[in-house]
Amino acid sequence: MFRVYGMSASGNCHKVRMVLEALKLPYQWTEIDPGRGQTRTADFLAMNPNGKVPVLEISPGAFMPESNAIICYLADDTPLLPRDRLEHARVLQWLFFEQYSHEPYIAVARYLRRFHPDPASQRALADSKAEGGYRALGVMEDRLAHAEFFAADRYTVADIALYGYTHVAAEGGFDLARFPAVRAWLTRVEAQPGYVRMPT
Repeated sequence: MFRVYGMSASGNCHKVRMVLEALKLPYQWTEIDPGRGQTRTADFLAMNPNGKVPVLEISPGAFMPESNAIICYLADDTPLLPRDRLEHARVLQWLFFEQYSHEPYIAVARYLRRFHPDPASQRALADSKAEGGYRALGVMEDRLAHAEFFAADRYTVADIALYGYTHVAAEGGFDLARFPAVRAWLTRVEAQPGYVRMPT
């Protein structure tokens, strides 16, 4: 039985839930509220010194932080993570893209507009994320105009990782109407067996 320490409204945490549900793995969820300092306690920092969710408890005393590391661990030796060397690397390519070219813009803009204690004070910073976020969405649109999924010609953790914040990009001020291939891909992801919506 896995245990996840996470914030349900976080895209990074939702990725983990999506993999667990897709693979029908037993787990328990412990809701953590970073806004109330729950990631800065001694107990939490013992699990993840970086003080961030999600954290996967694999077994008593064995903890794995970082969302993309977690989903790769869970998906190892399943269809969600190809074993072929090149296909596996293609999945990793998109996971790195998600963390370095997508999440810093789309997820951060969403946080500033929805979760920051004073969103009005953060408007200029949130607006500054638009160019990078739209650039990432453009890269995704170009790929999805020629492929149903990002890697290996099938649904993988690459899709799950990118779905996490793309499907709530509007909350960060991004207009997905400009990206028909991305919107069609979101629909395909939501049709996958075991798909679970982000709790609101």
